[in-house]
Amino acid sequence: MRSPIKLEFSEKHDQQHAQDCLLKHQDGLARRLSHQRNEQLARRALALSGEPGLVLDLPCGAGRFWPLLAEKTNRVIIGADNSEAMLETARTLQPASVLERVRTLQTSAFNIDLPDNAVDSIFCMRLFQQVGEAAHRKLILSEFQRVSRDSVILSLWVDGNFKAWRRKKLEARRLVKTGSEEARQNRFVLPAATVEQEFVEAGFRIQERLDFLPFYAMWRVYVLRKG
Repeated sequence: MRSPIKLEFSEKHDQQHAQDCLLKHQDGLARRLSHQRNEQLARRALALSGEPGLVLDLPCGAGRFWPLLAEKTNRVIIGADNSEAMLETARTLQPASVLERVRTLQTSAFNIDLPDNAVDSIFCMRLFQQVGEAAHRKLILSEFQRVSRDSVILSLWVDGNFKAWRRKKLEARRLVKTGSEEARQNRFVLPAATVEQEFVEAGFRIQERLDFLPFYAMWRVYVLRKG
């Protein structure tokens, strides 16, 4: 089932871009360390969620987190993405031992092609920092509420830290220099208070907030529970 809503970043997801997305996290010491920290937060979030047995990874991209999700031996993974190129890249590059645990699904986060309460948890690590419109986030969260039986693990960029302050200053300078809002990138630092209220309005409670580097980095992982 395809969604009529398309975000700007989704248009660039051809197969070459998909492969680049996977390989860039292995390029250089800083990125490898960053990826290790992201994995650490993801493992902690999964543990807090009760180590769910059936997980929807959406959007899964090129399967970056599939080996981590497959660490739990009896976990079943649905790797879903709006881009067939991303899914094909994942099927090509991920190890066979991981792929045998994954069922792929081409679908949109705005209109997930799964029935109500289909999975134990939704794992969403690379989406919300690219969704600037509150109405779009509301639609995604309503789909997450419908499809997950229990929990959602979701990451995004939030304010209230040094990197967010610095980014805001750089964007202001860029705007003055160009005189155009078009200079803004398609990734967004969201007010933590705003998105947390959106979570509550969608029917979730916040179980945990996990920061990449507290008070410094923008990256935060939320563990949300239904009810």
